[in-house]
Amino acid sequence: MAPQLYIPGSSTAIQSETATGAAPQGPFYGEPHRFDPSFRGPVRRRNCTDVLCCLIFIIVILSYVALGIMAWLHGDPKKVLHPTDSYGQFCGQKGTSNAKKPILFYFNMLKCTNPTILINLQCPTTQMCVSKCPDKFATYSEMQLQHKLSKSYWEYYRQFCKPGFNNPGKPVSQVLRDEDCPSMIVPSRPFFQRCLPHFITLNGTVTVANRTNFKDALEVTRNVTELQHAAKGITGGVDTAEHGMKIVEDYAKSWAWILVGLLLSFIVSLIFILLLRFTAGLLLWTSIITVILLLAYGMWYCSDELSQLRHRAGSDVPIVEVGLQTDLQVYLQLTQTWIILMVSLGVTEASILLMLIFLRRRVRVAIALLREASKAIGHIMSTLFFPVITFLLLTVCMFYWVITAIYLASSGEAIYKVMSPDESCPYANSTCKPETFNRTDISKVELCQGSQCLFAFYGGETFYHRYLFLLQLSNLLVFLWLVNFSLALEQCTLAGTFASYYWAKRKPQDIPPCPLLSSFSRAIRYHTGSLAFGALILSVVQFVRIILEYLEQKLKGVDNSLSKFIMHCLKCCFWCLEKLIRYMNHNAYIMVAIYGKNLCTSAREAFFLLMRNVVRVTVLDRVTDFLLFLGKVLIAGGVGVIAFFFFTRKIPVMQEEVPNLNYYWVPLLTVMIGAYLIAHGFFSVYAICVDTLFLCFCDDLERNDGSSEKPFLMSPELHRILGKSIQLH
Repeated sequence: MAPQLYIPGSSTAIQSETATGAAPQGPFYGEPHRFDPSFRGPVRRRNCTDVLCCLIFIIVILSYVALGIMAWLHGDPKKVLHPTDSYGQFCGQKGTSNAKKPILFYFNMLKCTNPTILINLQCPTTQMCVSKCPDKFATYSEMQLQHKLSKSYWEYYRQFCKPGFNNPGKPVSQVLRDEDCPSMIVPSRPFFQRCLPHFITLNGTVTVANRTNFKDALEVTRNVTELQHAAKGITGGVDTAEHGMKIVEDYAKSWAWILVGLLLSFIVSLIFILLLRFTAGLLLWTSIITVILLLAYGMWYCSDELSQLRHRAGSDVPIVEVGLQTDLQVYLQLTQTWIILMVSLGVTEASILLMLIFLRRRVRVAIALLREASKAIGHIMSTLFFPVITFLLLTVCMFYWVITAIYLASSGEAIYKVMSPDESCPYANSTCKPETFNRTDISKVELCQGSQCLFAFYGGETFYHRYLFLLQLSNLLVFLWLVNFSLALEQCTLAGTFASYYWAKRKPQDIPPCPLLSSFSRAIRYHTGSLAFGALILSVVQFVRIILEYLEQKLKGVDNSLSKFIMHCLKCCFWCLEKLIRYMNHNAYIMVAIYGKNLCTSAREAFFLLMRNVVRVTVLDRVTDFLLFLGKVLIAGGVGVIAFFFFTRKIPVMQEEVPNLNYYWVPLLTVMIGAYLIAHGFFSVYAICVDTLFLCFCDDLERNDGSSEKPFLMSPELHRILGKSIQLH
């Protein structure tokens, strides 16, 4: 009679083996592994796998280093980080005439609303380096009248004119034609070394120099709205600048306490992991119940706040009408905010309760699996700190990519282009030379009147400069490849380590010495090609998704339903493809670590092994991940609550230690996100451990039958967890 396999959480017993004890077979299930008396864990005698991809990977890394060196030789970060005037000179650069002029001034800020600024990243008006921004309003016409009374007016105004110009009596029309001086100056303040209008709100109205309307030198009426729109064309809005400076200021004041919060997160995560070793069931059930109670309390709190706001004037204003505000208290005064929060918490609470009701048996199985994983990690504690190595590798990749991108962007010589106020000018955006531009007839063309030859960007005509855009794309693709390779190396190393634990006949006596180091050396020595192959496939898909996101941003202004539909379909397909490849790679890396075969063979065997145990896979698919997610949320939420009470001065004994902040949510969110990432680093080890033990368990069932000739190597508890009776001999 065929043995019956009962899976906890399923309603019926699943007959998964034939009378001979074989697993389900067929083209969809593959051929199961047979008994091998010499198999005792990860294969030690191996050959290099996917050698061709390994060689390509090494060549790409060397080429990437060469690209970085070439970018560093040709590039200059100052070209990107520091403002450049209309002549391609840096503002504030030592040893030049602009050494004491660190700020960029725009002659006609209103021209910065021109759409060409989005293409050339330059405003089509004369730009000069100045020592300070203007602090009062004046027009060139007013200056000429005042100059007759006192020369001080001209001395102040001329510092915003072209160097060497000293003719205050020159007719206004000629001055503006030659752009010797700005038609007007307005009170400004520096932002990122650029003079932007200083807007002040009086009685709810935005003003500049206490004015909402003013006339320039040609007696044309202008208003503050035009100036605001022009300023946003450069910086995205002065409000953002102000808030950005406040956020930086908050970080400067609270960085020490942020580090304390992150250190607390590290300690709490480590304690949580150690407690899982001995009280996995109790701790995880406590976490689940705590999350449920916190969600219930949150719903009650939202309901209480909602009842108090219903009778308050102005609380029924929709969030959409309020817009984006940095002061969170604004949103907390709206009933709609609390309704959204209460509904969100209610849906989350209902989802968890339904899962516990209908999947309670699978939750118990997942908890038992985590308990078994805790034993493995407890015997090899060094695995908990391997994510630190991965973090360092990712940090190096990130910095190298950013620095190379900056140097590539700043490569080349100054390129000048024709900037015209009229977009229909046939010479607009064409290359020009400042020293010869005035001798050409371009500015005399009817559609090109007022055109200037201004600095546009840094580039060149060499092969290197012509393909800078492709080099930037290559920089991005190789960066994705290295990031995914680093993550693959972590998964393969940890999988080989935990497989050594599983296949040890006597635990922990038969666990090989230094299993983590041995697994790491095997992955680097024999399987660099396989890891690089899997990482490359995933990186290409991610690269295509980034390109699609970029194209979608470019198509936002296009009113074409078909193109939007196709774009959404492509994004959805590649999102699904990325998830599938990521899942296949994850299991393939585990098989590579155990058996030492190439990526394609390992992926095929992992897929068929999972399909032959598809019911068991459902136990692990989401339930275990969900339990680990609750643990991460509990740690991040707990540390976040402590940080909230601290930064809002609600801890009496520490009120004097709290720094004065503009926005308390800046360090609060930083601590919470950091706590979640730290917890994720620890729990990712658990996730890999559970997946490795599960694949080893499935393989163990196919290789062995529990007899004295073919004994199981799983622990009795793991055997009991997944519903297979075992007779110890």
